[in-house]
Amino acid sequence: MSASPPRSPVDDCVHCGFCLPGCPTYLSWGHEEDSPRGRIHLIRALESGRIALDPEVAVHFDRCLGCMGCLTTCPSGVRFDLLLEETRAHIEREVPRPASQAVLRRLVFSLFPYPGRLRLLLPLLWLAERTGLLALARRLPFLGRLRSLASLAPPITVHHLTASLPALTSAVGARRLRVGLLTGCVQKVFFPGVNEATVRVLAAEGCEVVIPAGQGCCGALSAHSGRDAEAREMARALIARFEEAGVDRIVVNAAGCGSTTKGYARLLGAEPAWRERAAAFASKTRDVSELLAELPPIAKRHPVHARAAYHDACHLAHAQGVRSQPRALLAGIPGLTLLEIPDGDQCCGSAGIYNIVEPDSAREVGERKVDNVLSVQPDLLVSANPGCTLQVQQILRERGKSLPAAHPIELLDTSIGGRPLPGATPSSGSP
Repeated sequence: MSASPPRSPVDDCVHCGFCLPGCPTYLSWGHEEDSPRGRIHLIRALESGRIALDPEVAVHFDRCLGCMGCLTTCPSGVRFDLLLEETRAHIEREVPRPASQAVLRRLVFSLFPYPGRLRLLLPLLWLAERTGLLALARRLPFLGRLRSLASLAPPITVHHLTASLPALTSAVGARRLRVGLLTGCVQKVFFPGVNEATVRVLAAEGCEVVIPAGQGCCGALSAHSGRDAEAREMARALIARFEEAGVDRIVVNAAGCGSTTKGYARLLGAEPAWRERAAAFASKTRDVSELLAELPPIAKRHPVHARAAYHDACHLAHAQGVRSQPRALLAGIPGLTLLEIPDGDQCCGSAGIYNIVEPDSAREVGERKVDNVLSVQPDLLVSANPGCTLQVQQILRERGKSLPAAHPIELLDTSIGGRPLPGATPSSGSP
């Protein structure tokens, strides 16, 4: 009797359709092939040889946000995230891109994963904003998808140009843990206040904070886009940097980075020299809200009177399953009213580089998110991922609206430090 063929992960799908309401692209267009179930049908057809991997098939995987909402809704435990990354890796190797797409992707991946290169852009963005060139670039239709890059750029201040972090910050009082902070790429350059707040809060809660020198990208953007060799190279370099630091925990404050670094054991599982080192790194990794939830609070919280709408970043809620911890931290701030957003588990449309390479779809998804955010009349939006903040702020800016945004750790830092929340103006409904 011949042996049965090996079971494919796509066989876990029972075609129930529970994933459809949780899929942003299916909600946008109602096309089966642009749903998780439909994409799994395509993967099955590719595996059996019934169809070929060509641009017409690849487009349905390009259109996927990779938000992982289907992981939450699937009753069969289908790991669509792994199927998507594997399929995208095949696409990157085998399907040629149109020239405009190829150039744009080359630009993105030669820039965004490198914080040093991003920092070189800051003076140019600062100057372009003040001379009106950035606003002009956002309106020029012939720039095509490059308009998306210009539209996403946040306001640049002197602080962005001068921000830096100490290599070591001592714990306030008795040391409870020695932790290393992953500073990120976009987070480090465009949201330096988030990293600064993270260091202050961790120190206030008894953690000695180390910033390993020379750390680069964690590989998240590359891994999520099918550039697996590049992602593994970045992962190996980051692991080596943190091993030198000798820390008890590795703290991440960007959702996409957290979901990738927690998956290092799988990413490097086929490399004997790195398998155990990757697993050790992943076992130490915590989102900052997870770590703080594990530590009984010792720093005093002062009131912050504001209505805060909390947005679940997809790679925090769906990919990592971290939902209650950030809410618990925010609920512990006196005076803060925590607001839940309608359809709060839906993606905002950022999804790594999605809002750059698929701007029309990203906008459709993002418009729904912004409508839902505004419906609860918040004083500020709270999000644990820099891409989400950039996406929502871009749409608000184009609507002529202003809504301050903060990372949960920034709100906690405001409460512990007893300072006013920068940029937030409490509404008449605030306590």
